[in-house]
Amino acid sequence: MGKKIKVGTLISGGGTNLQAIIDAAHSGGINADIVFTGSDTPGAKGLERAQKAGIHTFVVDYANIIRSCKKGIDDTDLPEDFDFEEIKAKQRLFKTGIPENRVRFFLKSRAMAEKALLDHIREFDMDLLVLAGFMRVLTPYFIDRINTVPGRHRIMNIHPALLPSFPGTDGYGDTFRHGCKIGGCTVHFVDYGEDTGPIIGQKAFEIEDTDTLEDVKRKGLAKEWELYPQCIRKFSDSF
Repeated sequence: MGKKIKVGTLISGGGTNLQAIIDAAHSGGINADIVFTGSDTPGAKGLERAQKAGIHTFVVDYANIIRSCKKGIDDTDLPEDFDFEEIKAKQRLFKTGIPENRVRFFLKSRAMAEKALLDHIREFDMDLLVLAGFMRVLTPYFIDRINTVPGRHRIMNIHPALLPSFPGTDGYGDTFRHGCKIGGCTVHFVDYGEDTGPIIGQKAFEIEDTDTLEDVKRKGLAKEWELYPQCIRKFSDSF
């Protein structure tokens, strides 16, 4: 087994993947200490899971920050190291033809929220950041400040589909509506696109003719809880 790593986690909701990671850390299934759990959602149930496990928690209220930005963004409110043209050139979230004002608002408002995340994260010595159901797309501004060593990814995400099929927010729903007979989940590193980073691991399951969307989600979550700790262990073994 490799070095014991320090893992930070970000969540948005119930934190069932977080719980699987906590359980694996406590049982020795992964050689890791979870040093914090942050959320973009005040009152997220996953924060209670972390607190019960003695993990430091914090909240950056994305919705409140974005709501405030809709009243207008003063450049003096942006992070001092934010360069719009640099971030715009790196990002692969928007297709060509998207109005400039939409791209500008998204990247600037998210940079303000991401700076608040980074202010919390920098308090901790962290080897790996795990997105355990964090429902916010990260911009190059944030990614570059976590991935400080060229070529070494340090942000891990789980996606509810067998990538590269069905990227986006509703992987299980897209899989089900497409009529697939095999579903699955993917753990991947985060890059500048949406669900486009290097794949670390995948697990698949059969979809029966009688399965409902809820059945597909239930099967998928069970696989997620197995897969995420395995991928964290794979990272620690190579560290």
